Order: sequence, then C-alpha cells, then structure tokens
Amino acid sequence: MAPSTSVPTAEQVAVPETLLKKRRTNEATREAKLAAAAEARKHRQAQRKVIFKRADEYVKEYVAAEKEEVRLKREARKTGDFYVSAQPKVFFVVRIKGISKIAPKPKKILQLLRLLQINNGVFVRVTKATQQMLHLVQPYITYGEVNLKAIRELVYKRGYAKVNGQRIPITDNQIIEKQLGKYGIICIEDLVHEIATCGPNFKQATSGLWPFKLSNPTGGWRPRKFLTFIEGGDTGDREKHMSKLVHQMV
Repeated sequence: MAPSTSVPTAEQVAVPETLLKKRRTNEATREAKLAAAAEARKHRQAQRKVIFKRADEYVKEYVAAEKEEVRLKREARKTGDFYVSAQPKVFFVVRIKGISKIAPKPKKILQLLRLLQINNGVFVRVTKATQQMLHLVQPYITYGEVNLKAIRELVYKRGYAKVNGQRIPITDNQIIEKQLGKYGIICIEDLVHEIATCGPNFKQATSGLWPFKLSNPTGGWRPRKFLTFIEGGDTGDREKHMSKLVHQMV
C-alpha cells in the first residue's frame, strides 16, 4: 500500500518565531496609526468649532471698534472739537533700497529688522526704540500704519511660516498651531488678530512669520523714489497711506 502524500494545511506548517514577531509588530503599528489618525480627526473637528467661534468674536470686536471710532468723531463734531485717533501700535515696514553704500549702523539695523532684500516687509511694534531705529534707516525704507484689510491681505496672500529655518507656505491652520499653539494662536485669524491688536504675543507671532516678499507697486515707484513721502518720494513715514501701498504690492 502506497504511503500517504497529503499536503499539510496552513495551520500545520510551522511559522518562524521572527516572522510572527514581525507580524505582531506590524499589526500593533497599524493599530497605533489608525488610533492616532482617529484622534487627530477628533482634534481637528474640535479645533474647527473653536476657530469659528473665535473668528465670530473677532468680527464683532472689529465692528464694535469701528462704531466706537465713528461715535467719537460725531461727538467731537457736535461739540466743535477735533477728534484725534489713538497712536498706532504697529507699523508695517518695507525695504525699498539695496545694499550699496550703506553705513555699518543702518546695515545692522536692517538686519535686526530682518529686511535683507528689496521689497521685504515686516510688522514692527511701535515703541520709542523702534521709532529711533526706523528714523536711522529712513532713506532705505518706507513704513506706516496699516488697516485690518491690509494685514489680512499680507497674511493670507503672502504669509509664510518660519519652520526650523525654512520658509513654509501657510496652507493649513495646523502649521500655525504647531508653531504658535503654546501662545494660544491656533489659526490664521488668531494670527491676524494678534498683529492687528498688537497683543501680548505679538513678538512671537511676527517672529513665526517669514519676512513678506512683495512685488513692486502697481505702476512702479515715484520718479524721485528716494525722497521722503511728504517731499514727493517714497521713503519714510506714510502714516495711514501705507495700506494703499500694501494693496499695490501684494
């Protein structure tokens, strides 16, 4: 009688212990990734609700501030007085002149302001020290107060995050949360609000942004570009006219 030649089943085949360990590790890794993805999805959903709520509060705050400004102006007109707006808390500074024939001190100030190239722009908190610095480099820059619309345009259209020394486009709120979440800034609207109101984390917010790279203004610079703005040129303090320049350069 011929011996049995039946083929052993999969259960009867001995599996090497190393292969079993590898399978268990892969399964554990897969389960951990699925759990992490589910947790991240829940976190994003929760954050989305928080972001919408904050954005709504910011809009109410901006509208209330505008209405208060109008009310104060009307009150001043009624009493025959002049209404003087509050001093700006934030300047937007743009470099408009190159590196040739720059003295060491102005050159160092431009480096401190992170204005290393022509048409680079940064937000600066207005203090006595920064105003003195801006005065020293006035022939190389133009600056002034910008409105909320200009700040939004800059952040949304030309905003790049500074991540590990690299220039990363802000394509997702998670990029902002990762960089500035510990300061309570978790989305673009938080970032805009912090800059517009010159909040307590203004320095961290602006340091987390790469200097804005802008284009030449629509129609070009004025013929006498390196005269001051009040003399018909482009350098120096533009005050509230800075917003118009920003719209032309974004």
